[in-house]
Amino acid sequence: MLIDSHVNLHAPQYDEDRDAVIDRAREAGVGLMVNICDRVSNFETCYGLTTHQDIWATVGTHPHEAKENPGLSVADLLTLAQRPKVVGIGECGLDFHYDFSPRDIQAAVFSTHVQAARQSGLPLVVHTREADAEMWEILSDEHAKGAFTFLLHCYTSGAELAKKAAGIGAYFSVSGIATFKAAQDVRDIIADMPAERIIVETDCPYLAPTPMRGRRNEPAYVTHVYDKLAEIRGWTREDTIARTTDAFYALFKRIPRA
Repeated sequence: MLIDSHVNLHAPQYDEDRDAVIDRAREAGVGLMVNICDRVSNFETCYGLTTHQDIWATVGTHPHEAKENPGLSVADLLTLAQRPKVVGIGECGLDFHYDFSPRDIQAAVFSTHVQAARQSGLPLVVHTREADAEMWEILSDEHAKGAFTFLLHCYTSGAELAKKAAGIGAYFSVSGIATFKAAQDVRDIIADMPAERIIVETDCPYLAPTPMRGRRNEPAYVTHVYDKLAEIRGWTREDTIARTTDAFYALFKRIPRA
């Protein structure tokens, strides 16, 4: 069984054929997907897909959307996290590439998510882009206040942040970016990630892997990410599936292992 740890199946890109996309994922061997919440105001739409037995969800607000609710509280997140198929807090974090939300609001909202992850015991799904120093400052400061489990999803930041984050227990997810011709720096970092803390994702509908690049991404394409991860790490496909499956269930503890 393959796992896609980060999908956005509630996105409007799937409005015309969502059920067919889910069927194709299953036909490709994908037996479990985590649908990632982009903003708390959209949580019900995201969570609605968990009526499918093989789809779970998170709750949180992406840094792009942080300005929508700068007063988001820990209690808001914890209340929604009580839903039975919520398995993580996020996607949250910092994105200084686009700055769609002011940086101070991104940081404040991110810290709220960290506190919710710590209190709930659920893993934190972290987005970080062009904010390595600021991301490490928040992660290290918050970790000093009390441990929490976190995933740096679709990791494309620097090697130094990866090393520091790994030192405090970070998990990492590998996406289709690893297949891109110009992404050797990303592959070099993947080669050094802790072997027991790597999982796989598509981040669909974005970042379709080679040879699907340029198309709308979907969970069925995660097979290409598994193959590239195996190549980078020198693992067999079977070993790659086994290792990443173990890591996935170690991270998302609320999901019962099949």
